[in-house]
Amino acid sequence: METDTDVLVIGASPAGISAAIASAMRDIDVTLIERKKGIGDPPHPANTFFDGMFDRTGEIVRSEYVTRNIEGMRIVSPAGNKITIDTPGYVIDRRKFDRHYVKELIKNNVDIKTGVSANSIIKKKNIIRTSTDDRTFTSSVVIIADGIRSNMSAVSGLSPTKHPTDIAWAVEAEVEADGIGEPDHFEYYVGSIAPGWKATYSPCGGDRAYLGVFVRRHGEDVSRFFDRWLAKFKMEKELSDLRIVNKHIGGDPIATIPNEIVADGIMVTGGAAGQSGIAYAMRAGEICGTVAAKAVEASKTSRKMLSEYQRLWGKEFKSEHLLGRSALETLRKMDDKDIDRLFEIFAGVDVQRLVGSGSPVTKAIRVMRFMLQERPRSALSCLAPIIKAGYL
Repeated sequence: METDTDVLVIGASPAGISAAIASAMRDIDVTLIERKKGIGDPPHPANTFFDGMFDRTGEIVRSEYVTRNIEGMRIVSPAGNKITIDTPGYVIDRRKFDRHYVKELIKNNVDIKTGVSANSIIKKKNIIRTSTDDRTFTSSVVIIADGIRSNMSAVSGLSPTKHPTDIAWAVEAEVEADGIGEPDHFEYYVGSIAPGWKATYSPCGGDRAYLGVFVRRHGEDVSRFFDRWLAKFKMEKELSDLRIVNKHIGGDPIATIPNEIVADGIMVTGGAAGQSGIAYAMRAGEICGTVAAKAVEASKTSRKMLSEYQRLWGKEFKSEHLLGRSALETLRKMDDKDIDRLFEIFAGVDVQRLVGSGSPVTKAIRVMRFMLQERPRSALSCLAPIIKAGYL
């Protein structure tokens, strides 16, 4: 049976866009459907990344969408102790970022259809029928990239994450105040201000910044945590004129861990698969799209063939994700006093030199060993879940 397209991608997330481009670059017919009326409209608030993250995609950071360079990040404990990591970072204009990748989609002849929502997926032999509110599409492979609230994964009978209840639900807001965007470091605040993950301050230059909270295991409505963070931020920064320009409700699947992300003719990538972060999701999408194209070329789109995507992703990222989850589970179980004691271990330490070079896992292990050497008893109580997982 002839199909409408070789690969149908559901969702113009960074992972979905990367998957579509990767498949199309192998001369595969690709259709991308997106429920929004325009890709990136409204834009997602995630707007900051650092060297080492984007490198994973093989992409070049482009000046056309970078609005500001920053010097690094600070991690702040409940008592206000800070760990500073100087690593080049970039604040991006998400509208321009999305426009750049729309041009790449067009350049690679991806058929883009916006304002189209997928409703169901039916597999019949080697053909996948995807019904939408526009029409039914037939394809050899469907790539689901519709974000953390993915309905299509469940419709397809997949359980793409191991810990779906561990999404860090979020409220992010663009804010304005005199000089609020001028600091040169991104800030992460940990502790009861945002249980299980973080509160964030991203200075975007001039009078503009983004504030956010990412909270685990306190339900999807975390607005009370955002209100608390906003009040704390205004008091600490001595701001009386802060204005909220807009808000975004979303989440981060950082602790959910990819699980069942392939089936016969179906693949899941990005937030829907527990693959967190712009750069990491883009790389996952790239792997997914390349494997999908090769499967179409070979006329073999079985789960066994498509599982190469899961294998390649695991080789690059699985240990990193598992270590990250263990660390966040440790953080979730600590109270503010425990976190403050943990930060005291790094007082006066050149963290950048301590971390050194190598893979993210290698860097993390180096830090944990330092903690064990400096304060064995305190470190062991903090690191017990990570040690139990076999990383030390």
